[in-house]
Amino acid sequence: MTTETTQSASPDIVGNKKYCPACGKVLHESAATCPSCGAAQIVPIVGQKSKIAAALLAFFLGGIGIHKFYLGRPVQGLLYLVFCWTFIPALIAFIEFIIYLCMSDEAFAAKYG
Repeated sequence: MTTETTQSASPDIVGNKKYCPACGKVLHESAATCPSCGAAQIVPIVGQKSKIAAALLAFFLGGIGIHKFYLGRPVQGLLYLVFCWTFIPALIAFIEFIIYLCMSDEAFAAKYG
């Protein structure tokens, strides 16, 4: 008696295989297009931070360091929070807001992605 167990992130993926949503053929999970029908496969982007979201958080809530928590820098976020009464973190956050908007998407993704 044998039992098969498959671990999958979604019902469409079995092991390292997935099904094409257009034609139903079994594909490797890293396939960008289906070789049978040519349909593009959806590849989820996990863990990528948004430059616009970081800039808006820096502008509106930067004085208390929310943008630092969003970008995965909790120690810096705590420093902003501790010193928020001095308004120095708000000034730095405004400068960071401008830097985030001027930074290219590739540079932002390399630094915070």
